[in-house]
Amino acid sequence: MRPTAKDLAVEAGVSLATIDRVLNGRPGVRPRTVTKVNEAIERIGFVRNLAAVNLARKKSYQFRFLLPDHGDQFLDVLVKHIEEAKKSFADEMADVAATRLPVDDPYKLAAYLSGLDAETTQGIAIMAPESPQVRDAINRLLERGIEVVQFLAGQPKAGSNDFVGINNHAAGATAAQLIGRFSGGRKGKILVVSETMQAHDSIERRLGFDAVINREYPGLLPLPSVETRGDTARTRRIFENVFANHPDITGLYVMSAEARIPVREISMVAKAPLVKIVHERTPFTEAALKSGKIDAVIAQNSGHLVRSAIRILKARIDQRTPLASQEKIRIEILIKENL
Repeated sequence: MRPTAKDLAVEAGVSLATIDRVLNGRPGVRPRTVTKVNEAIERIGFVRNLAAVNLARKKSYQFRFLLPDHGDQFLDVLVKHIEEAKKSFADEMADVAATRLPVDDPYKLAAYLSGLDAETTQGIAIMAPESPQVRDAINRLLERGIEVVQFLAGQPKAGSNDFVGINNHAAGATAAQLIGRFSGGRKGKILVVSETMQAHDSIERRLGFDAVINREYPGLLPLPSVETRGDTARTRRIFENVFANHPDITGLYVMSAEARIPVREISMVAKAPLVKIVHERTPFTEAALKSGKIDAVIAQNSGHLVRSAIRILKARIDQRTPLASQEKIRIEILIKENL
């Protein structure tokens, strides 16, 4: 059995009331006594049972995932895992919910963040394009005691360094290797597509992609990135124009999380088979892999993403250091054989 607070009091030679004051950082304890208690903690390996403490004090955690109000299947997958996490973390007194917001309007999003109350919201995981307004609003949240995890999309200059997601530069480099190898020595051009290039993850993926393609596959030429903005008609017009000017396109790399519109629309205009590499596991990408419409998916475990964000928020509130190895999100490469 692990040591209890009573065991700690005996080891330190103090009362249980003193142990409680030290553990909770309350005043009224001499520095020498605090040192004695901390030394006793080290000697007997005392670990505080925060779940039991929170239950006794009826302390709960109110966490919110702030997600874009647009986008289809990948966000639906995330919301599903957030709902699952709400049940699995209930025993730890964590109330978890998802809120969909117009994240493409930084002023509206910043206003929403400014209205959050530290009494009712202890932590947020936010997925939004980089902007000065959102960055500054996040910093004000931190000043007010609301913990922040940057979820999938980062605000590099924000005060919170907690980020949950894959290394996007490495993900782009992985996509380049896959396209290069699937191309089998063929020469041609690569069409690179994103919903928006204002997103920091798309920028990082593009940088990683170009670094590998230019270094290792000189026969493949990546074209300038095109933005679909999630619009079917716009995507088709762009593809028709690009293929009219570049009939030698041999590959497609979709950098954004939603591959459904680009993959569907490119099938309308492409004359020859293309190597297609996309991001994120969704019902559409699973079906497209099985049918051969795409070649590989670069994914990150959605359930792990959600659970990791919650664990980090809890650790910050409890003034603990998150376990880095547990929270590292790894890049997964999916083909139809390993679904």
